[in-house]
Amino acid sequence: MRTALRTCPICDAVCGLRLTLDDADRVVDVRGDTEDPFSRGHLCPKGASLGALDGDPDRLTRPLVREGDGFREASWEEAFRRVEEGLAPVLAEHGRDAAAVYFGNPTFHTMAGFVYRQPLTQALGSRNTYSASTIDQMPKHVATGHLFGDPFAFAVPDLDRTDHLLVIGANPLESHGSLCAAPDFRGRLTALRRRGGRLVVVDPRRTRTARFADEHVAVRPGTDVVLLLAMLHVLFAEGRTVDPDSLGFPVAGLDRLREVVAAFPPTLAERHCGVAAEVVARLARDLAAARTAAVYTRIGTSTAEFGTPVQWLVDVLNTVTGNMDRPGGVMFTRTAALEVFRSPEPFTTGRWRSRVRGLPEVLGELPVATLADEMTTPGEGRVRALVCVGGNLVLSAPGGPRLGEALAGLDFMVAVDPYLNETTRHAHVILPPPRIVQSAHYDFLMQIVTVRNYTRFSPRAVPLGPDQRSEAEILARLTLIAAGAGAAADPAALDEQIVGHVLAAGASIPGSPFEGRDVERLAAELDGEDGPERFLDALLRLGPYGLSLARLREHPHGLDLGPLEPRLKELLATPSGRVELAPDALVADLDRLRDRLAAPPPELLLVGRRQLRSNNSWLHNTPGLRGGGNRCTLHVHPDDAARLGLGERARLRSAAGELVVPVEVTDAVMPGVVSLPHGWGHAGGRQAVALDDPGQNANAVTDATVLDALSGTAVFNGVPVELAPA
Repeated sequence: MRTALRTCPICDAVCGLRLTLDDADRVVDVRGDTEDPFSRGHLCPKGASLGALDGDPDRLTRPLVREGDGFREASWEEAFRRVEEGLAPVLAEHGRDAAAVYFGNPTFHTMAGFVYRQPLTQALGSRNTYSASTIDQMPKHVATGHLFGDPFAFAVPDLDRTDHLLVIGANPLESHGSLCAAPDFRGRLTALRRRGGRLVVVDPRRTRTARFADEHVAVRPGTDVVLLLAMLHVLFAEGRTVDPDSLGFPVAGLDRLREVVAAFPPTLAERHCGVAAEVVARLARDLAAARTAAVYTRIGTSTAEFGTPVQWLVDVLNTVTGNMDRPGGVMFTRTAALEVFRSPEPFTTGRWRSRVRGLPEVLGELPVATLADEMTTPGEGRVRALVCVGGNLVLSAPGGPRLGEALAGLDFMVAVDPYLNETTRHAHVILPPPRIVQSAHYDFLMQIVTVRNYTRFSPRAVPLGPDQRSEAEILARLTLIAAGAGAAADPAALDEQIVGHVLAAGASIPGSPFEGRDVERLAAELDGEDGPERFLDALLRLGPYGLSLARLREHPHGLDLGPLEPRLKELLATPSGRVELAPDALVADLDRLRDRLAAPPPELLLVGRRQLRSNNSWLHNTPGLRGGGNRCTLHVHPDDAARLGLGERARLRSAAGELVVPVEVTDAVMPGVVSLPHGWGHAGGRQAVALDDPGQNANAVTDATVLDALSGTAVFNGVPVELAPA
C-alpha cells in the first residue's frame, strides 16, 4: 500500500485528497487531506467515490474505431491514422468551417484541456467552435466583460469574512460552489452564522442550501432580473447607495442606472416574481445595512432567459452597496500562475455570426444551441465533421435528441472520452484518456475563483501503461492532424512551440523575471515531465508570487497564499478605465424584458435540479453515488399534483418535445414550478450501472431556439411546460 496526494477534479471546490493505492495501483481508499490549507480535510460523496470512478470497469482503455454498426479496438497508430483519413477530406473539400470542435465541462478541469484548447481551435481554423460555456456560464463572461472590460474578472464572495450572504439561484451545499471554489461550503456558511452573520437564499425551490439558510424567499423562475432591478430601485429611492468616491475604483453610468431602475418598483416585482413588495424592499435594506455583504448567483439564473442582465445586476448591487472589491464583500482571486487567458484587446462580441441563425460569437465561440442547425441545414459551410473533447452533448445540450440525430449524420466524428456513451456512440473514432490518477493535475481555471488565494499541484500517481497515451499527447496529435501535419507528427514539437510562445512573451514584458533573456536558455531551465507541466512551470515563474513547479512539488498539500485583497483597479480594462454600471448592451436588453413582462405568464415552468451525488451526466455509472436522492424524478408541488390529477407518472410537454417521467410530489418546489434534474437519459452506451436506471433526458423538452440574447446561452430554467397524467 502507498499514499498519493491529489486535488479532486470532479467539481469546482478543488478539495485536497489523500489516496491509498494497493500493489496493483488501484485506489482502495479516499480521505480528505487534513494538511491541505484550503480544504482542511473536507470530503464529499463525489470525492469519496473517486476510486470507483477511476477504476470504473466500463472506462475505455484502448481506442475504438467504427466497424459497420459497431466498434472494435484499435492501436493508437491506427486510430490517429483514421482521424486523419476522416478529417482531412472534409477540410480539403468543404473548407475549415465544415468542421466543428466542442469542449465539454471536464476539459475545464484538466491540464491538457486548458493547454491545448486554443492551439487545437487555431489549428482547426473553423468559426464553428463550441463549449459547455454556453450551457452554463457564458452570461457571467459577457456581464463582466461589459462591466470591467475583462470577461474573466469573476468576483467571488469573501465567504470567510462576510456578515451577510445573499444567494440567488445557487445551491452550493449540493454543487459545492460553482465559479466560487470554496471547499466545505457548508462549514464556511456555518461559521458565517456563528459569527452573527445572515444567510438568505432566493430560489423557486427549497434546496438543501435554502433549508440551511436563515431565510428562503421563493421566486418565480426567470424573474430574478425584475427582483434585482426592484432592489436597486429601493436603494436609489431611499438614498441607501454609497458615495461612489468611497469605492476605491472609478465608476461610470450611475445616473443612467438610477433612471433605468426607476421604472421597476417593488410592486412590479410582486406582480411578476411572486415576492411581496415589502419583502423585496427588506432584502435591499438588509443588504445595504450589513457591515459587509455579498450577493452570489449561479446556474439557476445563468441558464435563464435574462441570464446576462442578472449577472450584471448582481455585480451592480455589490458595487452600489460598497461591497465590490472589499474584504467581506466580493473580491478577485490573485492566481499563482500568470493569467494568460486575459486579453489586452477590448471586450467585444459578434465578430462573426453563425451561418443558420445569425447568432453572435462570444469569446471565440458560438452558442451550442445552434450546433444541430449547423449540422443539418444544407448549404455551403454545413458542419460535416466534429471533434468532441470530453462532452456528452446529447444529454447536456439543449434539444439533445435532435442533436443526437444530427451527430449520426456527420461524415466524420472523433471523440476524446473515457466512455462509449450517448454522444460518443456516434463517433467514428474514440480516443480514451488515461485514468484520473495517471494524469498530473493543476486547476488553471478553478484557481481564478477560489475564495482564498491558494495553489496546489498534483503529480501523476500511477505511470502510464505501454498501451496508453496521455491526454496531452492525444490532444497534441489531434492539433497536429487538424493543422495538416499528419498523424505521425511529433507532439513534442508542438509542446515546445506552445511553451516557446509563453517564454518569448515573458522575455518581452518589462519588469518580468524573464525580461531580455534568451528563450532557448529559459526553456532549458524549465521543470516538468511533459508539455503541460513545463507550460505550468513557466506561468508560475512569471506569476505574482515567484513560484515554480519545483516549489509546488515541495508542498504537495498545497500553499496558502493569503486572504483575498483588493485588485479591481489592475483588472479594469474598459475603454473608459471605469466600472461601467450601465453598459449600452445591457440597458438595451431590458426592452426585451419589458416585452416579456407584457405577455401573459405561463401557467407552469420547468427548472433543473442539482444533486449532491451527481455531476452533470458523468457520475451515474458509479455505484456508490446511486441512491441518497440521486434519482431522476419530476418534483411537483402538492397543489399542482392535485389540480392536474397526477399519479405516479406524468407526461411533460414543451414546445420542443415531451417526456413521460416519474412524479415525486413535494412542497420543496413552489406552486407553478416543476423540477427535473439534468444529465439523465442514458441509452445506447456501455455504462452498465447508468443503463440500469437511465432516467429521462431533460433536454428533450429544452427549446434550443430560446436563448439569453447577449450570451447565446440556452434556457434550462423557466421553460414553459404542460403536465398531464400518463
